[in-house]
Amino acid sequence: MTGLLTLLRKELLRFFKVSFQTVAAPIVTALLYLLIFSHAFTAHMQVFGHVPYTAFLIPGLMMMSVLQNAFANTSSSLIQSKITGNLVFVLLSPLKPWELFVAYVGASVIRGLIVGAGVLLVTVWFVPLTFAEPVWIVVFAVLGASMLGALGLIAGIWAEKFDQMAAFQNFIITPATFLSGVFYSVHTLPAFWKVASHLNPFFYLIDGFRYGFFGAGDVSPWVSLLAALLGNLLCGGIALVMLLRGTKLRN
Repeated sequence: MTGLLTLLRKELLRFFKVSFQTVAAPIVTALLYLLIFSHAFTAHMQVFGHVPYTAFLIPGLMMMSVLQNAFANTSSSLIQSKITGNLVFVLLSPLKPWELFVAYVGASVIRGLIVGAGVLLVTVWFVPLTFAEPVWIVVFAVLGASMLGALGLIAGIWAEKFDQMAAFQNFIITPATFLSGVFYSVHTLPAFWKVASHLNPFFYLIDGFRYGFFGAGDVSPWVSLLAALLGNLLCGGIALVMLLRGTKLRN
């Protein structure tokens, strides 16, 4: 396990050394979202019948931050290593593909959870939060971060330059997170957009995470758990196959 732990430590140091950018910046962004949206909608909206809008918004912002930063960690690490040429030193090591996968995704999970916890610390002062089912909070935070970490690994392996990575981020990850119920309950949407939201896998991650706070959600937490597990199996499986084949890595 020495090689795996060394690579994991290297990935952790990579984002800790620029923590102002990788941790503080997304926390400030989430805080700005909270200030703007809570000011605009708190007096006009309640969700699940009894939950104030600001309280509803905080878990959504937390999970959005977890997902986006978990994706950013693996994807940025791979594309930077490919562009600078130092990826060869990782590939020359005796690490097995599954060890590379665990180290990269493990670091992305840790970064996502740190940013999510930071968002909670700076936003919890705005409104009292309940923790109805804390186990669900932890489960969905870890599953969401690992799924997006694996997806970031896929994107980092696939992309050959920074603009391809930016396209992946701007046209897939950002729209999927923004349209997953972070800022609203899908029950308030017209029928077409409600169906479209249920086809978005990120919706189940955020709804299941929010269920842990309020004991209520748009769908059953077990349905969300199944969707999260399937998403992890799919993304993790594809990433492992790409590592095993050396897709766009060894050629």
